[in-house]
Amino acid sequence: MAARRNKAEVIPSLGDVFADLGLPNAEEKHTKARLAVAINQILAGQELPQVAAARRLKINQPKISALANYRLDGFSVERLMHFLTALDRDVEIVIRRKPRSRRRARILVTAA
Repeated sequence: MAARRNKAEVIPSLGDVFADLGLPNAEEKHTKARLAVAINQILAGQELPQVAAARRLKINQPKISALANYRLDGFSVERLMHFLTALDRDVEIVIRRKPRSRRRARILVTAA
């Protein structure tokens, strides 16, 4: 008797895993994740221990651990942007009309 194979269905991504999973506030979660990636890359590049990073960002070490592990529910987008400025990074917000070719407007975070 031949073994039966389960074929996984492949669904193309919309470009946002949170939206793909149908999570509420997907756009905000995606924005927070992109900001956290930038913060964690900067901290890793500076080779700061968590205690020193916490001092620099004026938060406690458990919050640095949460940030490093992308547990972002306790952080607002505004707070994450403040962390970036504390790490000597400029944060630019550009507002423009969406193209007619796209159905919905979006929030896009790009790290330089």
